[in-house]
Amino acid sequence: MEKQYLQEQIRSELLGSMDLSRDLSDEEIRGRIRRKVMESGRREHWTILEKQQMERDIFDSIRRLDVLQELVDDPEVSEIMVNGPGHIFLEKGGRVMRYQKTFSSPEKLLDVIQQIVARCNRVVNETMPIVDARLENGSRVNVVLPPVAINGPILTIRRFPDHPFTMDDLVANGTLPEEIADFLEKMVICRENIFVSGGTSSGKTTFLNVLGDFIPRNERIITIEDSAELNLRNIPNLVRLECRNANLEGLAPVTIRDLIRTALRERPDRILVGEVRSGEAVDMISAMNTGHDGSLSTGHANSCQDMLKRLETMFLMAVDMPVDAIRRQIAAGIDLMVHLERTGGGKRKLVSVEELVGYQDGELVLNPIYTYRPKEDGHAEYWEKAGCLVHTEKYRKCFPGEKTGTDPGG
Repeated sequence: MEKQYLQEQIRSELLGSMDLSRDLSDEEIRGRIRRKVMESGRREHWTILEKQQMERDIFDSIRRLDVLQELVDDPEVSEIMVNGPGHIFLEKGGRVMRYQKTFSSPEKLLDVIQQIVARCNRVVNETMPIVDARLENGSRVNVVLPPVAINGPILTIRRFPDHPFTMDDLVANGTLPEEIADFLEKMVICRENIFVSGGTSSGKTTFLNVLGDFIPRNERIITIEDSAELNLRNIPNLVRLECRNANLEGLAPVTIRDLIRTALRERPDRILVGEVRSGEAVDMISAMNTGHDGSLSTGHANSCQDMLKRLETMFLMAVDMPVDAIRRQIAAGIDLMVHLERTGGGKRKLVSVEELVGYQDGELVLNPIYTYRPKEDGHAEYWEKAGCLVHTEKYRKCFPGEKTGTDPGG
């Protein structure tokens, strides 16, 4: 008899015999699975390895994420993409490939989705078919259900490393050189407002987390995110806030804008907003302009210049202000912009560091500090020192004894 059919049969029998009114331990469930598999294995003449694999698969289907659990447990898998029950893809080592396993039915995939979403106290159904969530290990989850998703339930999992990257790790893997890492460390310490931009999967959240490692331990930090992903390890006085979606029972949503406004009343030294996508840009820039120097955030864009244009658009989505006033607000709020890209080989690279000098002649003016030059014509990649800081007030106040040779404004 085909193993997949037997596996589903054993699973159904176990679920039918369980007393769901009490909380069964993992060990108790494993014991029941083992006994059932042993009975079937004797009839089917399975090897010990086959029985062990069957036990793991059944346990994963009951208590964990079914066929996806193996991928979630694999530290080399960075992304899992489920396009309906029969089409699963994964990213490993920067390459996207198809996974050989599939869900037994659309219902089973829906069970896994509901299990993930419920753990985050969120709801997804036909009425509310789109939701962001996270796994217990911090992985980012996005779900889209029919009728919005035509080819079945869509589940995307962005898996983060078990041990968060440090700046030394990023230098070692070639994301940026040590010189820029040292420069950015000083910029965080001297409380420059830094905005990180980049495309999808370019490493923005990871980089924001790494920059957070440079924040002094004696400061009070508030992080604000759609789904909590940041993991600041060295900040004792840390407040983590997460959005809440509305639900059918009338529970009101709590947006990033709501959380930023609340954070301003909680005496933060700095505010970290995981990502700005719309009207919350107004509140983020306002916070940067009202005494919360050293704040950090990220956004989707193809360059630093494009990110500034997107921020203008976000402002216009939320407030009725002249473009001139919006640009002045942005210029006053952001000090430094960092742009990341994902190269063709799947590598993440810091491609530019630019100072937002100010607002002149109707335009926001950027001053390039570092620029990435990719490998070409037999020449190795390198980062060009394109310029120096124009505004050095914060830096000189923080590092008054710094000699000109190491002064970023020198």
